[in-house]
Amino acid sequence: MVDSPMALTTLGGGCFWCIEAVFLKTKGIEKIISGYAGGSTDNPTYKEICTGTSGHAEVVQLEFDEGIIDFKTILEVFFTVHNPTTLNRQGNDIGTQYRSVIFYHDDEQKKIAEEVMKEVATQIWDKPIVTELSPLPKFYAAEDYHQNYYELNPSNPYCSFVITPKIQKFRQKFSNLRK
Repeated sequence: MVDSPMALTTLGGGCFWCIEAVFLKTKGIEKIISGYAGGSTDNPTYKEICTGTSGHAEVVQLEFDEGIIDFKTILEVFFTVHNPTTLNRQGNDIGTQYRSVIFYHDDEQKKIAEEVMKEVATQIWDKPIVTELSPLPKFYAAEDYHQNYYELNPSNPYCSFVITPKIQKFRQKFSNLRK
């Protein structure tokens, strides 16, 4: 049996807890690390990120099995579970740290992201997409308490009111991708 190739992608769609929670429930996603990318500070802390002055976005880095899920499908899920039409904002989370961003890892990911942003995302959303598309800068893992946050804190009000509806939306639209 030949192992499928593994690949990485790094996505920001508001609070990393939200994106992480959805992709933890997605077939083919083998590993997820919540973290920070796109800013000017080395080894930023959550406190620094929250000021909005470091330039980093809250992101998730996904390791995925290309034999089970492809990059295009990952982006279709991504554009379904967050709003890519609001600049530097997801719901009540406001600031550049909450921007919609795809940090591509190679030219093929860039090409696919451009296609998905042009075709798929515009089919889902009726306003212009403001998602940033940039090469992956340095990625920094977030503090341990941010990893697997939703699963470890299901009774947190933010989880109940913000994350759970995103998971429900994923389950309805992508039932074939559920773990």
